[in-house]
Amino acid sequence: MSDNNATSEQANIQFALQRIYVKDISFEAPNSPAIFQQQFKPRVKLDVDNDHKQISEGLHEVSVRVTAHVYNGDEETTAFLAEVHQAGLFAISGLSDAQLDHTLGAFCPNVLFPYARECIDNLVGRGTFPALMLSPVNFDAIYAQKQQGTPQADA
Repeated sequence: MSDNNATSEQANIQFALQRIYVKDISFEAPNSPAIFQQQFKPRVKLDVDNDHKQISEGLHEVSVRVTAHVYNGDEETTAFLAEVHQAGLFAISGLSDAQLDHTLGAFCPNVLFPYARECIDNLVGRGTFPALMLSPVNFDAIYAQKQQGTPQADA
């Protein structure tokens, strides 16, 4: 009988990705063209964060913000600053509050991150800088840190 209840609960769960889109995008190379005349020794400061909000009953917007601030060498000279807010609309229903919170805080950002990563790489390439291939981000760990109230370290 308990198997029937579990199957019935799972049948009521719905998850659908409605749309993936760029909400905000920015690229700055404030020291060009002089930066191109220097030997390039990049030092990357990466910041990754995510948030979500309910749009309507069962419809949620999830956003992943990726900021890459790249300096040249040990100097504080900015080579470039690239920022992307990648978002998605997710139709989700039938989850408990805890399951929904985890889905919005970890699972959905994991779906969106590859799109943000590709967008950052594209921006950097258009600025004629060497490719910036970001490593995968563990949003489950970030979610767990937020749940414990632990300050998030830069990725």
